[in-house]
Amino acid sequence: MSPDSGNKLAEMLVWEQHCCLPLDPDTDVDELWRYAKAGASFVSVNVGYAPHDISDTVRVISAFRRHVLTNPDRYIMANSADDVLLAKATGRLAVAFDLEDTRPLGDRIDTVQTYYDLGVRTMLLTYNQRNSAGSGCHDESDDGLTEFGKDVVAEMNRVGMVVDATHCSYRTSMDIFATSKAPVIFSHSATRAIHDHERNVWDDQIQACAETGGVIGINGVGMFLGENDASTEAFMRHLDHAIDLVGWEHVGIGLDYCFAIDDVNQELAQNPGLFPESYRKWDRMEFIEPERLPAIAAEMISREYSDEAVRGILGENFLRIARNVWR
Repeated sequence: MSPDSGNKLAEMLVWEQHCCLPLDPDTDVDELWRYAKAGASFVSVNVGYAPHDISDTVRVISAFRRHVLTNPDRYIMANSADDVLLAKATGRLAVAFDLEDTRPLGDRIDTVQTYYDLGVRTMLLTYNQRNSAGSGCHDESDDGLTEFGKDVVAEMNRVGMVVDATHCSYRTSMDIFATSKAPVIFSHSATRAIHDHERNVWDDQIQACAETGGVIGINGVGMFLGENDASTEAFMRHLDHAIDLVGWEHVGIGLDYCFAIDDVNQELAQNPGLFPESYRKWDRMEFIEPERLPAIAAEMISREYSDEAVRGILGENFLRIARNVWR
């Protein structure tokens, strides 16, 4: 990175829309500080996914939230978009939570508000497989968003929680875009036109997402970027394609970095119904790590992206979503 690109990055807001700590109340939450050292001012942390019920999820949220609140020298709970700007101004890391799947709702609409109050600002409707809200990207049949799913979307719109179509089936995602009254995102997805994996999203899904005012966060998981290729070049191929498709205003970063690879492999083994055999194709899954963020920024600058585009992709596009949706 040239001195000039380094100075530019220091001025910019860097927003990571999705990462994964081990879903255990005893997890070392301070691993998140790696994002701050890499230049990020915001990170959305997963606190529950498909196998987890309400009690599992609340225990994890309580532990993660307590760590953030008891370390104010490093962290800020991101209750508003202004909190993220405050974190940037004071050299701290703003943290919000996300849910990957609606199963932690316990099939109750009223828990959407409860999770929002606890710091959950984003939620996926389904995670790979069918649930009471809709179908997942690995289901053999695609029945789309259910009536319960539509009610969940409406309640998320009401309370200010960002609706996320990542991991959903094609039809479910399209139903979400048609149902939501607020911008919808793909928090951590890659483009299927560049790498044909069922977890990736087609061009018309990305276009429909952008038409809601939403953003696609390009993920950094090697198996979705290519054949377990977590290189910066592989990431940029997906980023460039999404920009060519819908414009830089609708593209961001959601690396989906997993801090404990051994835990990932254990999850794959324990939940074969959620993960097809293709997920176990490699002995070790490759991820783009937080420390790669400056290199990604430098690559955008070297490719002569405008300053406005770099700022938008690194953080301001997702900041716009927060300003428009969070209450």
